[in-house]
Formats: sequence, structure tokens, C-alpha cells
Amino acid sequence: MRQGLRNAVRGLCAGAVVWALAWTPAVAAPDGYAFTPGAENLAGSPDTAGARTLVPGRTYRSSLPAHGRLYYRLTLTATANAYVPVTAVPPRGARVAATDGIRVSLQDADGNPCFYSSASFGAGLSPRPVTAVGQRDTGKSLCQSAAVYYLLVERLDAKNSDPGRWDLELAPATEPGLAATGPTTPPRAWNSATPQPPGDAPRERRGGEGFSAARLLGQGVWRTRLAPGDTLFYKVPVDWGRQVHASTELAAAPTGHGYVGGALTLSLLNPARGPVGDAALGYTGTRRAVSLAPVPPVEYANRYAVPSGENGVRFAGDYYVVLHLSERLADSFGNGPFEVTLRVRLDGTAHAGPKYRGRTEPSDLFAVSAGDWGAAASGDTGGGDPAMRVLAYGGIGAGTALLLGLGAWALLARRSRARGGA
Repeated sequence: MRQGLRNAVRGLCAGAVVWALAWTPAVAAPDGYAFTPGAENLAGSPDTAGARTLVPGRTYRSSLPAHGRLYYRLTLTATANAYVPVTAVPPRGARVAATDGIRVSLQDADGNPCFYSSASFGAGLSPRPVTAVGQRDTGKSLCQSAAVYYLLVERLDAKNSDPGRWDLELAPATEPGLAATGPTTPPRAWNSATPQPPGDAPRERRGGEGFSAARLLGQGVWRTRLAPGDTLFYKVPVDWGRQVHASTELAAAPTGHGYVGGALTLSLLNPARGPVGDAALGYTGTRRAVSLAPVPPVEYANRYAVPSGENGVRFAGDYYVVLHLSERLADSFGNGPFEVTLRVRLDGTAHAGPKYRGRTEPSDLFAVSAGDWGAAASGDTGGGDPAMRVLAYGGIGAGTALLLGLGAWALLARRSRARGGA
């Protein structure tokens, strides 16, 4: 009996420790990108016959070989818009060309494309996470029926580029139709002048290393430090009627000389991870700044605009601001880290959005919660550095497990002593 109790306590301790470790938040992969915790592994197929199904609202991990072409399957209704963002994550240190990247298209069963999108590494010649979106908009001439569609992901890489595989993250989403019809032309008048950036004192705010780990920001001036090759993600809640603008500044280097094209890249993506705009700065070691081109306030009818930046601000929700510092900076100016300042400005007046005929997948993707607004406005965006939060959560979980174990052992010891005295 006593041995059975001891075994039970050992099992309790082991189980508690496993539980604590299982609930510790995920950390970034060796390539520096934090994939969504719990993402399902799903291999792509070289043809449509073997394509496996993507379910809107879930997140998936896959990988793409050199010069690869992979298919995934998606079943859509006739009334919902669909967005399938694909983020390619090459290994850090990989050899890439400016035109290397991915191309994504959504096709019907006959191979007719609904939409093309591509993303490349650009002048920085630096491997980084890049995102392209397969998309189906209802109301267009193609791909309107309720049917099976295929997502094609193609790797665009030069002959001499690194042949290693790239990791992929896929996050399919759907947007239901509207309960009542609205305008089908984009707003004609909006303030397209570049606004004066906020002049507040900068506050330290380290970004996350992926979309799921993006750090919440509001209007203000934020400061962080990046080493060459680093990519940081932030998210800014932008409601219907609000206009978002961002600019960034790379501080002077303490040592070194030379010129690096595309040294710092600033990107803005919408809640479906679709591109809104990006900008990059060349660097000679002196302080440099760059701003995103202005985009209109967020409105549903912006989806009917032709310029991609205006078209992208089509729904409310968390917009992503992404910073990347080129690996090539280390060759001329050392390993850093380098001080980077990010300025975020929000203009316009929030108003109620359109009524959807159903819910989005994932739920509340195109909405701003009161909690998000409060945290962003106050600057209380989730505590300190994400890595420190991982340690804190892990410490709390492990500490709880150890306390449970020690308490059980103490109980066993008291019972043993009591039996000995009797």
C-alpha cells in the first residue's frame, strides 16, 4: 500500500511537470520566426489530385523546396470572400536574390486563377519572412460558385540562390457577405498628405517574431533594437473610419562605413495579412528615416479601389507593422544591435462598420475589441519582453508543479511517521 502511494505521488509530480511544460508559450524556431502555437503540419502536394484540405480559421505549417510548386485544397461557399495568406520563412543566412520570394494563386477546378499575389525579399538581399495572399472576392467574374478551389504556392528563386527548404505558415480566413448592400465605389476624397509623425518621447517596445506573437501598439513613438537579420512584428488596432500611418528611423552606426541598399524594411499588412504598403531605406551609417505612403481611412468600399494600398484597407482589425534589418548590414557596420525608432499615427473618427451576414473565420478577425483599444491607448501592451514572459509563465507553471509534488511528499512523510509511532 505504502509503495503504491509512493508511485502515485511520483506520477502526480511527473504529470504536473509535463502539464507545466505543455502550457509554456511557444518560442521562436531556430530561423527566428514564431509560428502560431498549435499550427497543424500539412504537406503540400505537387499536383491537385493529392492536395490536402485547408480549413478557414485554422493555421498550418508546411515547407517549400527549391523551385517548388505545391497545391492545397479549399472548399468555399458562393457568398464568402476568402483569404489565404502564405508566409515563407527562409533560413537565416540563406543566399537570396532581390527577386527571390513566393507567388500564390487561388484557382478553380479547371485551373482558372481567381487572384495572383507575390512577395520578394527586395534590395536588402536578406532572407526574411515574406507573405503573399491567395484571394477570392465575390462579385467578380471568376471563381464565384460554391466549389472546391486549389491554392498554388510557387517558390521564386534564382539559379544560384540557396537550395534549402523554406518553412511556410498558412492562415486561411473567410469573410461573409453583407446583410445589406452598400456602396460599390471607393471613397473619392480622403486626406492623402503625409501627416506629421508623433513627437512623443519614445517608449521601449520589443516586437514579436511572428504574426501570432505580434506586440500590440497604439499611436506613439516606439523604440527597439535589431541585430542584422532580425524581423519584428507589431499589431495596431485600426477601426472603421480610422487612418493608419507609420514611419521608421535607423540610428547612426557607431562604427563602419559603406552603403547598404534596403537596410531597413518597413511593411504594413491588413488583418488578413494582405499587403498594404512597404518602404525601405538605404544606409550609409548616418541616421535615416523612411515613411509608408499614405493610405485612406479603413472602409469596406476600399476593396473596389485599384491601387493595392487603398484596396488593402478594406476592413477593421489588427494591422501588422513589420520591421526587418538586412543581414548585409553586418558586413559594413558590425553586428549591432542597431537602434530603430517606429512612429505610428492614427487619424480619423471611428464609426460602426457594416453588418455581416454571418461570422468570420476565425471569429472577430475584422473587428477591434474594446480591450485592444484600451491597451493600445494606454501603452499597456502586454508587459515586458516576450522572451521574459515565456520564462515567467514557465516558471509559474513549473513552480506550481513543484509545490504540488512537495506537498504530496510531505503528506506521505507524515503518514509514514504516524504509522511508525503507532
